[in-house]
Amino acid sequence: MVGSWRVFLYAAVLAGVGLGLTPRAAQGQLAFPEANAPAVSNPLTDPTANPGKALLFDLEARFAKDVLERGGAGFAAWFAEDGVLLGNGVAPVVGRVAIATSANWEAKAYQLTWTPTDAVMGPSGEIGYTWSHYEGHSKDANGNPVTVSGRFITIWRKQADGQWKVALDAGADEPAAAGDCCRLPAGK
Repeated sequence: MVGSWRVFLYAAVLAGVGLGLTPRAAQGQLAFPEANAPAVSNPLTDPTANPGKALLFDLEARFAKDVLERGGAGFAAWFAEDGVLLGNGVAPVVGRVAIATSANWEAKAYQLTWTPTDAVMGPSGEIGYTWSHYEGHSKDANGNPVTVSGRFITIWRKQADGQWKVALDAGADEPAAAGDCCRLPAGK
């Protein structure tokens, strides 16, 4: 199991590289969606979506709702005991306790929101990933609104007790005028 999860993790991270988690200049000849590409359909209402994708979208929706309501405490609660948090220019944060210590924001002071663009369940049905765009809203010391945005990939792993937890969450901030990073190419 550990070997297969690592293989899937590496594959998911590599897939994330192709999905816009690296600067565009470093992506070589990857095709990007047109600015007027149609929005991605919601897999929860798409009759052709598979159950694994629907499960991952449901997990993300509950995760995002908990974070919006409880802030950093809600964020940390979704991680596995050995979960990993990767962010811009900072050392990895390893373990739920360390993540809870670093995720110390109150919901009223910082609102972190996201909706996944896509999800992929691994062949075993015990690990999968989601990815998309996130936004964080807060105020500076003078009360002026501050918005940060970026891209993320979340790797979900089924625990021994049957619960799903975040094994790895990686995010990368983007410039304010980067536009919509996360539409799938037409036909996907």
